[in-house]
Amino acid sequence: MGVDSMANLNMADALNLALMQEMEKDGDVIVFGEDVGVDGGVFRITDGLLDRFGERRVIDTPVAETAIAGFAIGMAAYGLKPVGEMQFTGFSYQGFHQMESHAARLRWRSRGRYPISMVLRMPYGAGVHALEHHSESREVYYAHTPGLKMVIPSTPRNARALLVSAIRDPDPVIFFEPKAIYRAFREEVPEEEETLPIGQSRTARQGSDLTMISYGAMLHRTLEAAERLADEDGAEAEVIDLLSLSPLDHERFTQSARNTGRVVIVHEAHRSYGPAGEIMARLIEESFYYLEAPIRRVTGFDTIVPMFAREQDYLPDVERILEATRAAMND
Repeated sequence: MGVDSMANLNMADALNLALMQEMEKDGDVIVFGEDVGVDGGVFRITDGLLDRFGERRVIDTPVAETAIAGFAIGMAAYGLKPVGEMQFTGFSYQGFHQMESHAARLRWRSRGRYPISMVLRMPYGAGVHALEHHSESREVYYAHTPGLKMVIPSTPRNARALLVSAIRDPDPVIFFEPKAIYRAFREEVPEEEETLPIGQSRTARQGSDLTMISYGAMLHRTLEAAERLADEDGAEAEVIDLLSLSPLDHERFTQSARNTGRVVIVHEAHRSYGPAGEIMARLIEESFYYLEAPIRRVTGFDTIVPMFAREQDYLPDVERILEATRAAMND
């Protein structure tokens, strides 16, 4: 579809646009969660939806994450397209049994009779001076669960397009939103309908000397490190933005690794058993003989995410990323 008009939006506005347009297009789309109606959501992602669509389609729920997940499953089983919001990923653990035991399994359990077309939106990650249980990056819990799709956008435009795709998908989608970049920058977003396939990554920067793999808020620190590597060392890094952890588009990054021979993976999730481990396994299985140096990973530490006075020490920063890239380049 041709893009005739563009709006300059931040990620929060782009997500709001996706919800607004999908609710207008399809009366089966229902939005609900804690404070999503009267207050427009804790980050104002659902602002204006209650006034436009009414309380039957924009529903404030009790503070009960297991109920939010359960409501969504029941609605989806009866043909609606629920979009539930949990205020922070750290609160979602109360509803995890609903997602693993039912949402992820009902289509399989019913031999396809009940496709569970539902989305659970959750702000994730550190960097906004939040409290305990507000800053986790536990996407691997969901990516590890068969039957769930796990999506993490990185820019306003792909956030809007991926949320539209998630709402229309026949399977349950966990939609992590990097709250540190909700309003960090703006991007041109087409007013016309736009979607992106779930499970397809993108090349955010072209390069031939090194492959850097990241997603979400850490993508932007990775891109900054890649620019500095070019300016200071004359090395051009190719940066892969995963966009989805399940399905995982391993073809793009394994091919990139074959072209460059060196790889650095960056994410804010904990190091042990984090997404980088699976990415490294795919690289070793499919591109091992093309690698010219050990794969490096720059991640959060194996600790509880600290309070805001120390959260930047926990998060990968440009200097840590540069140190890893230079080690890979010098091997």
